[in-house]
Amino acid sequence: MKAALNYAVKDGVPHVHETYGPNNSLTRKTGNNERREVVIADGRTAGPFVLDEAGFELVPHATAVADLHDADQITRAYYEEAAQLVKARTGARRVVVFDHTLRTGDGDAQKAQLLRGPLQSVHNDYTPKSAQQKVRDVLPAEEAEEILSSSRRFAIVQVWRATRAPIESDPLALCHAQTVDAGDLIVSERRFPHRVGQTYVLTYNSAHRWYSFPHMRREEALVFKVFDSEPGKASITPHTAFSVPDAPADAPPRESIEVRTLALF
Repeated sequence: MKAALNYAVKDGVPHVHETYGPNNSLTRKTGNNERREVVIADGRTAGPFVLDEAGFELVPHATAVADLHDADQITRAYYEEAAQLVKARTGARRVVVFDHTLRTGDGDAQKAQLLRGPLQSVHNDYTPKSAQQKVRDVLPAEEAEEILSSSRRFAIVQVWRATRAPIESDPLALCHAQTVDAGDLIVSERRFPHRVGQTYVLTYNSAHRWYSFPHMRREEALVFKVFDSEPGKASITPHTAFSVPDAPADAPPRESIEVRTLALF
């Protein structure tokens, strides 16, 4: 299918994405963007994809968690499921889950439950600098410095899935990591109430190859990398929500969860 994606413009205006308010549910941004029409291929028929090459893969993965909107069930049970999935898909010796985000396309639910909406902006969650900082944030100081100073491999891997109904609106599109050029990347300042980090936003490149997985169900998971310290492995996997041009008018709002993990090798 063809769809319009929001790309960043490299014009000297700083790109800043700030999250604030109750439960960090509100956002504001600076920096200029442009909408570009791209072809988004059906990943179900174009695949299979290899995580270390494409940067992403779709896997069957049923969850035993009854309610993926319940904070206790998420942290008590789903975090462990996600960690074991990432460990199995990457071969990591250890996986630490460090946070998650629930999203909904329902504006009323966003306000009532203090949830974020789908993010329609081509981005990658980490830069090398912010990935190294995340290692320091997540691990004890001595262990973090030993990993960073010895060049031991680490990766930041995300697990994304539908929480209730199949995804019919605002699905996730992912860009094949091998089609991304370093010149496409713009550092964007990521501001939270108590810290400031970095992400990448991307400028348009006709070489980008986009994929999505229609009608993703709760029993499936997208595993994708947003940083990998080992040269030669897929590291930057740009992604974005997008509006499906022919989506039914009564398509349910997207409800999804993304879990972020630190994989240690």
